[in-house]
Amino acid sequence: EKVMVAARAIVAIENPSDVIVASQRPYGSRAVLKFSQYTGTHAMAGRWMPGTLTNQITTKFLEPRLLIVTDPRTDSQAIKEASY
Repeated sequence: EKVMVAARAIVAIENPSDVIVASQRPYGSRAVLKFSQYTGTHAMAGRWMPGTLTNQITTKFLEPRLLIVTDPRTDSQAIKEASY
């Protein structure tokens, strides 16, 4: 059931480039890169650059409609930035 709810949330986004998939864990990085390769989403594998979602001056500024993380504990910086 949880997988179906997640799939419906991802499919509801019309533009796949409005989705960011993030992972700081080494085991999740490959999965994030493969997922983004096949779906057309933005992959943020490795270290999360602070200010990606909040600092509008940077060149890597993104405004996603959906953020998917592999581990909420290690990707807590991305979750905090998405909440602003």
